[in-house]
Amino acid sequence: MPNVIPIDMRQPLGESPEQVFERNKARETGLSRMLVAYIVTGLAFMLLPGTFLGVWNLISITNHRAAQSVSAAWIQAHGHAQIFGWIGSFILGIGFYSIPTVRRTLAMRAGWLCYGMWTAGVLLRWFTNIYLWHWRALLPASAILELVAFLIFFRAVSKHEAKDSGKSKIETWVWVVIIATVGFLAALVMNAGLAMYLALRSASPAIPPAIDARFLVLCTWGFLVPFVWGFSNKWLPIFLGLRPTNTSLLFCAVAINTFGVTAALLGHFYISALLTFHAAVFAIIALKLFQRPSAPAKTQGVHKSFPVFVRSAYAWLLVAGILAIWASRVENASGLWGASRHALTVGFLAMMVFSIGQRVLPAFSGMRLLFSTKLMFLALATLTLGCFLRVSSEVLAYQDYAAWAWKVLPISALLELTAVTLFATNLVLTFTRRPAHLLRQSSLVAAPTLQRKES
Repeated sequence: MPNVIPIDMRQPLGESPEQVFERNKARETGLSRMLVAYIVTGLAFMLLPGTFLGVWNLISITNHRAAQSVSAAWIQAHGHAQIFGWIGSFILGIGFYSIPTVRRTLAMRAGWLCYGMWTAGVLLRWFTNIYLWHWRALLPASAILELVAFLIFFRAVSKHEAKDSGKSKIETWVWVVIIATVGFLAALVMNAGLAMYLALRSASPAIPPAIDARFLVLCTWGFLVPFVWGFSNKWLPIFLGLRPTNTSLLFCAVAINTFGVTAALLGHFYISALLTFHAAVFAIIALKLFQRPSAPAKTQGVHKSFPVFVRSAYAWLLVAGILAIWASRVENASGLWGASRHALTVGFLAMMVFSIGQRVLPAFSGMRLLFSTKLMFLALATLTLGCFLRVSSEVLAYQDYAAWAWKVLPISALLELTAVTLFATNLVLTFTRRPAHLLRQSSLVAAPTLQRKES
């Protein structure tokens, strides 16, 4: 059992124990359905507006051997779908599912309202950037929809108290996630401000490169990375058998990372890269990822290589930091910046989602078992190979170190498209399976019947 979430066992006057059980069962089913809606929508954004468009963009760039050959609005549409459409939908869905106050009250309706507004906002943003249809009106509208949807989520999260989880004080991982949530809010406020500015002053919905570089640091290091650190603190000691986290050092890492993001927003990218890299090092030390575990890893229900890929994700985080430091000291470093962002978003973030997502989401979606551990391994291995080829060849090709590397870029893109398709297929097929306890009941019923037939 990956996570223990308290349910409401209070018994209102006049309700029998059976009625309380049925009420909680119905609420649990409703929460699981809402979570599956968020996850499947996130997968759809990942596959089509996200990865497919990204592959299309990269092939076009490769054909012209120039990063500027593709519209900046298209590239930003791809990034927005990946960060907000995919990862953002996952964060909101898991957040609503995990909040005890939502589980106890009728705030589930807020979760569905948030889902509708968030999905509409992200989809509208992608449509606006691609087709430019009435973009001066639709671009701010999409940003406002996303911001309002997030505020609904933020209001539900802000009601959380330590006693809701049965704890005497708020745990470390919750504080880290709260800080990440504030970063998420800051990114959406900046996104809304930029949308207003572009609608009034710009000739295109594309964010200017100098501002976009700041915005991307806020989106990645400002909220996605701390989110992963927070949930790593919660789940990895259990899943990987790690020793207890050094919480003081983890808070130190989060503080340094926050200074790094602030430096980037002020335009000091070298200082920012140094700070975020050291924050990543401190976070890895604090989580004790590469120390000898205190217990065996829990790999039941997932592929046994799961711990290797989780650790490789944190290695990609360091690669992203090193490339950012290098890029900040070089002129015309588009290839280095691109490789750094890819190592961060695919090598670290996507690898963690592929690993942890397939570990926890089957259980959250109604106590199901993962459809295939072999598909899980294939998705992770293919993603690793695709990311390695992309990061290395982007540096060599974009920086004019090796012309042959341009031929490798489309291969890396197709490998990553294959990986995300395998990941999405495995999860969707998992959601179509019956819950594990019903499968066991069917087996118990079927076994005596089969024995009677054989006799």
